[in-house]
Amino acid sequence: MGGRLASVGAEETLLCEGWNLVLTEPGAWLTPHDIPPSSRFIAAPVPGTVADALERAGLFDRENPEPLNTKDAWYVCRLFDAQPGDAILRFGGLATLCHVFLNGQEILSSESMFTAHEIPVTLMGGDDLVLCFRALGPRLSEPGARARWRPQMIAPQGLRNFRTTLLGHMPGWCPEIHAVGPWRPITLVRRNMMSIDNVSIRAVLENGVGRLSVSLHADAENPEMLLRCGEVEQGFEKIGGNHYSAILKLPEVTPWWPHTHGTPHLYELTLISHGTEYSLGKTGFRRIEIDRGADGNGFGLRVNGEPVFCRGAVWTTADIVRLPGVRADYEPYLRLAAGAGMNMIRIGGTMAYETPEFFGLCDELGILVWQDFMFANFDYPRSDKAFTGHVHAEVEGFIHGVQASPSLAVLCGGSEIYQQAAMLGLPQEFWRGPLTEDVIPAIAERMRPDVPYVPNSPNGGAMPFSPNAGVTHYYGIGAYMRPLEDARRADVRFAAETLAFAHAPQQKTLQRHLDVPAVHSPQWKARVPRDRGASWDFEDVRDFYLEQLYNVDPAALRRQDPERYLDLSRAVTGEVLMETYAEWRRKGSACTGALVWTLQDILPGPGWGVVDSTGEPKPVWYAMRRAFRPIQVLLTDEGTNGLDVHLINETGESLPVELEVLCLRDGKQRAVGGSQALILAPRSKEKLAATELFGAFFDTTYAFRFGPPSHNVTVARLRSADGGMLAEAFHFPLGRSKAFHDATIDGKVVEDGDNWTLELQADRFAQSVHVEVPNYRAADDWFHLAPGSQKRVRLHALAGATQGKAPSGEIRTLGGSRILAI
Repeated sequence: MGGRLASVGAEETLLCEGWNLVLTEPGAWLTPHDIPPSSRFIAAPVPGTVADALERAGLFDRENPEPLNTKDAWYVCRLFDAQPGDAILRFGGLATLCHVFLNGQEILSSESMFTAHEIPVTLMGGDDLVLCFRALGPRLSEPGARARWRPQMIAPQGLRNFRTTLLGHMPGWCPEIHAVGPWRPITLVRRNMMSIDNVSIRAVLENGVGRLSVSLHADAENPEMLLRCGEVEQGFEKIGGNHYSAILKLPEVTPWWPHTHGTPHLYELTLISHGTEYSLGKTGFRRIEIDRGADGNGFGLRVNGEPVFCRGAVWTTADIVRLPGVRADYEPYLRLAAGAGMNMIRIGGTMAYETPEFFGLCDELGILVWQDFMFANFDYPRSDKAFTGHVHAEVEGFIHGVQASPSLAVLCGGSEIYQQAAMLGLPQEFWRGPLTEDVIPAIAERMRPDVPYVPNSPNGGAMPFSPNAGVTHYYGIGAYMRPLEDARRADVRFAAETLAFAHAPQQKTLQRHLDVPAVHSPQWKARVPRDRGASWDFEDVRDFYLEQLYNVDPAALRRQDPERYLDLSRAVTGEVLMETYAEWRRKGSACTGALVWTLQDILPGPGWGVVDSTGEPKPVWYAMRRAFRPIQVLLTDEGTNGLDVHLINETGESLPVELEVLCLRDGKQRAVGGSQALILAPRSKEKLAATELFGAFFDTTYAFRFGPPSHNVTVARLRSADGGMLAEAFHFPLGRSKAFHDATIDGKVVEDGDNWTLELQADRFAQSVHVEVPNYRAADDWFHLAPGSQKRVRLHALAGATQGKAPSGEIRTLGGSRILAI
């Protein structure tokens, strides 16, 4: 969130212990003096939420939540250890209508969940600090300025007038868990002679030179201060009052890159005063620009002058109950994002702002962040001065907290405001407004001019959601159940959201966290996301593609063989994802990025997330890992033009490779094949016809249909100069159902340093191979295995693995009846 006060040279104490909570009817008590001594308090974590405190006390069920915005919530704490004297109370975030009392006197009234506050106080010793969160629910029905439209997916409509998260207010995909309480830290800060505040940091990459500007306010008069970055130091100069500035240049700077394209290099920033060093955190130097494409209608990012295909997912929350903001909560999900090859995460306008710790991890991991401000779908007040004041404080506070983060790549005015108005048939002048066109971009330009601004997501075409211009939310493949060919027909330029499916989790997740008859139980169906008011859900969407790709009747299969139905469901969304991204990443595509909806589930089950809410990757995550490789081989079906092979090298180095393409009959016998040595230039894409490797005509796509088909699967392998496998791709000219084989797989587990690796070989093509090893997570899963090469799969130990003991488990394939014990 960020605030204006820095802890540099100041004593800062986190007020996290000794808090107690009690709920009352709205307005039952007006001040802390009204709290009866007999009140039944429960212990409450701070930072935390009412839902978190109740859940810890066994009084709240996140799977069947009770409304929390219909009560007043009182948090009480006695500051036993706080010494008397002047101090500053800093409130990082209060959700949402909050009155703060110190020793019975009100010192703060806050109306925004997204604004931090710093209140000067004089402590007496043994002070009482009380927070009262007033019930938001009754306020949501109050009349306000008339809205020109009403969104369908968010309820109630009165939320447009309050600055609070929409999480918990979107029936159909998000449990109705309301955000109430001190969700961000409360700290006590005491200044000393070297206290620093109003620290402003700006890191810029210009013509290969890093330029760092730091300004600050120091309490001391004319202090001796130096700024250090890397090996360079620069003194501060007084610029008026107690304000000081330093500008430092690094002529041989190492740029920061998204991890798919280079190294996310960071520099430590240090303030040195009178021989004492104070950390100002880390930063990186990079340049980000918008690329509109040759026709001016596109949208893409250039990082340090190079085009970057942005791929990743939309973030939801690390925990819908706690809304946590520390590194330990973010790290498992963000490491899985990076591990899947994602180089961008989008925080959408229906979520909540994450903390500088989130951005610090993205800085380290080389993940770009597309940040929506928290505005979505509503027609927000246009002339309410108090509302506009909240917006100013919110936007400034957020940007200040992440001002040095190189990962911040896009700032966006919000989500689906323009789309909502357009879909209701309103003219273009209704879509846009001063909030996203004037207020927010002016602040963004002043505070982070190095970050491109987008007024709203989606926008840019004849309709704001038109996929062939600007930024879109593309669900042609997905919710609208268009055929896979629509990925090309739609001419998608940049999809800030796409490919939403009810992704089935691994079986072990279901056994532990949703142990009900899958697909038949009402509890299962309750976890399937749907659009509010729609007659279908996203399991129906998945079933559409299951039928298309595997030529089965999903309804009959789920009745007759639910286990096979689930396995096909686990495979199909990954296959759709890989086919779609192959289309978007191929040479000749105008698409420059696409972000899957969403990264993680909110509850265990068949949600939108590619990672389940327990932190376990779903089968689709592994497909994403294959689809997002920086060094990649792709196959695209060009009909009577045959099969095209696309090669991608996103690294900054030339890469000698060998390409092999094989067409297999019955998944085993070589019908035709060929290989070619190439050198892939840095940041390049290449395309060649498969027949170039064969030296003669061959009906690779079975488009001409001269006689019976001669093969049922094509395999493309890309190897490094030393023979190591870089990437594989597969094509099914007759469809996947014609490429099921009861393959024999040989496998063994071997020691690999301190780890274990699974070595696999198949006698014929094996489709969607699933590795199940208790207490281990395979580095790859639900993959295709072709004969003629060995596949090595690293096994990562989880909690419960026995050190020194070889792992054991089993391997199954989608098309075979054999189970291999390992």
